[in-house]
Amino acid sequence: MTDTRIEPQPHRHIRTVPGLLILAISLLVPGHYAQAEEDDAKAILKTMSGYVSKLQTIELTFDSSIEVITPQLEKIQFTNSGDLLVNRPDKLRAHRVGGYANVELVSDGKTLSIFGKNINAYAQSPAPRTLDELIESIRARQGVALPGADLLLSNPYTALIAGVLEAKHIGRGVIDGVECEHLAFRNFDTDWQLWVEVGDKPIPRKLVITSKTINDAPQYTLRIKNWKTGFEPPADAFSFEPPVGAQKISPDALIDIDELPQSAPVRGKQ
Repeated sequence: MTDTRIEPQPHRHIRTVPGLLILAISLLVPGHYAQAEEDDAKAILKTMSGYVSKLQTIELTFDSSIEVITPQLEKIQFTNSGDLLVNRPDKLRAHRVGGYANVELVSDGKTLSIFGKNINAYAQSPAPRTLDELIESIRARQGVALPGADLLLSNPYTALIAGVLEAKHIGRGVIDGVECEHLAFRNFDTDWQLWVEVGDKPIPRKLVITSKTINDAPQYTLRIKNWKTGFEPPADAFSFEPPVGAQKISPDALIDIDELPQSAPVRGKQ
């Protein structure tokens, strides 16, 4: 009878070892890598927040855009430019101009003035005690979203990280010639990205917010162009004198002061 026994071939078993190691690594590394990405993203965000919140004065210029989806499912983008001057804890001067509005907002710590240059009308009210309260007041009373204003809060990290389900450090990117850390975050109804300048001055350079609850995912984009700090603002930097002929109206009567015109044919917005 022919011997049909198969002699053991140890090399077959040896060859399976690398495969098992690769499989084990492929199962384990992604989790660790994802955790490292998340830790890095949150650490960079916290460093940026800590740096910005400690600045006494901030002066910057910016461009912003907001997309809307019409009832015909057409995507339309509205663009604005502006400048901002902050002196903590309670003084702010901001100007934004777009195709539909030209608005100036001034708070000297005692009086909040909002001037609609395009309608030659202004409104005044007692100023909130802090920038945090001022931003919240404008959002609640005027219905203005101010998506980028969270970057100026006394504790930006707490506001920005609230509701975050996932965080990633994508890597490096360049904004206006400046090298930045590129971060990405996921919330329940939005995804948002932030570019933070590399180095000992970790300032925000770009913010993109994407809505996930609206078809075609419209985006809001804020690009900070110039940033200055460590100076004493002029004595009259936060004073407001209404132009001759400007009409004083109730704050509730102010319209068209948001980045999106009231008349826009919007199916949904952020």
